Amino acid sequence: QARLVESGGGLVQAGGSLRLSCAVSGFTLDDYAIGWFRQAPGKEREGVSCVSSSDGSTYYADSVRGRFTISRDNAENTVYLQMKSLKPEDTAVYYCAARRGWPFLHAHSLYDFWGQGPQVTVSS
Repeated sequence: QARLVESGGGLVQAGGSLRLSCAVSGFTLDDYAIGWFRQAPGKEREGVSCVSSSDGSTYYADSVRGRFTISRDNAENTVYLQMKSLKPEDTAVYYCAARRGWPFLHAHSLYDFWGQGPQVTVSS
């Protein structure tokens, strides 16, 4: 059974950093694209970053490009999202998700498996 377990969320001051981890089991990470999504209260879920399974290509939302870095360690079956220079508007529940094929950044409905979503809160 496919399972994604995130960790690393929490409370941080503006300008600080956090690293989220997404540990997967029940499937081979090599075959799946991974996306990070977030959802703030009253807002729709949005794509933050994703990484392909084929060549490791990475994609970022304009709002986080240059501040967030996605990486994957297939040997450890884990994907990371390093977040720096955090802003209050980054506050949200963050989810990692997996799908076979292309890593669509703006189509969360195409992802098959989801983690539980840790809270990230950035105080001003």
